[in-house]
Amino acid sequence: MAFQVRNAVLAGVLLGALLGSGAAVAQKQGGILKMYTPDSPASMSIHEEATVFAIGPMMGVFNNLVMFDQHVKQNSLEAIIPDLATGWSWSEEGTTLTFPLRQGVKWHDGQPFTAKDVQCTWALLMETGGEKLRVNPRKSWYRNVEEVVANGDFEVTFHLRRPQPAFLMLLASSSAVIYPCHVPPREMRQHPIGTGPFKFIEFKPNEYIRVSRNTDYWKKDRPYLDGIEYTIIKNLATATLAFVSGKFDMTFPYTLTIPLLKDVQRQLPQAICELTPDGGINRHILVNRDTPPFDNPDLRKAMALSLDRKAFIDILTEGQGEIGGILQPLPEGLWGTPPDQLKQLPGYDPDVQNNRAQARQLMEK
Repeated sequence: MAFQVRNAVLAGVLLGALLGSGAAVAQKQGGILKMYTPDSPASMSIHEEATVFAIGPMMGVFNNLVMFDQHVKQNSLEAIIPDLATGWSWSEEGTTLTFPLRQGVKWHDGQPFTAKDVQCTWALLMETGGEKLRVNPRKSWYRNVEEVVANGDFEVTFHLRRPQPAFLMLLASSSAVIYPCHVPPREMRQHPIGTGPFKFIEFKPNEYIRVSRNTDYWKKDRPYLDGIEYTIIKNLATATLAFVSGKFDMTFPYTLTIPLLKDVQRQLPQAICELTPDGGINRHILVNRDTPPFDNPDLRKAMALSLDRKAFIDILTEGQGEIGGILQPLPEGLWGTPPDQLKQLPGYDPDVQNNRAQARQLMEK
């Protein structure tokens, strides 16, 4: 059985988009959610992958110590709630963070979850233990962590080198899931084992990823779905047509444009099309500053000055976006740059012509 209500989503966190559909079927358990994903990841190991194409499908296989509340805006520490932890407490000096852990939680292979698993996870991420990740894209996140200590089986403490109030938000990230201590990292690449609501079933590169309901999940009566099937379709037009024709219940959240979203609405009036410009999607132009020509700081500054950011938003997202949104304070961001200071950054002054005049002067040097 598949969902009868179909969803087209533009932006938003992937797991939140999936669970957001749960309210529509809260009184009726069962069904396989079918959606597409636009790329085939190298592996299923969240801690070795850096893209949403692996992280998204695997998030439901795992749990974090803490998580973002799905029902509130995720723009403050108040949005963080316990997951595998039952709570947390900071030391007075702000350098020690302690989590009491849930008891009775089992890994998908039946082994018990304990504080040792948390300790092993950060030994992997910090590269302080015997096991190693093949690649470690988020090692730098934990440079401020001095050590992680297991206080018995059901309590763990993070010791930081200096206060870091935002550290809790890192632990709530989709990239901070807990790995089992008894499963080698190499096995997690193709057959991950977690404590989450879904069990990994199969990954066939360039074809599909499948997960199924964890019938022994520690959160009572969850999940509602029997499983999720992700079909890998790299061509956006093909994937969108498949959604319109009824092959999928939901689109992939990050690939639709606003014009395409409107086109889907025209072709499929019963689809629920949701635009969430505060969903954390940001667009950048990244350059390699270590090689010519962008090793020249004047050239980089000139490029930053020449960009018309408002036109960029108007054309690509029909005005649905914020200039420097991820740099701004509430409500757009959390610890950001005040708007009057943002204007002082190269290229962020709304006077585009003046910015470009400065860029030309730099290029003439």
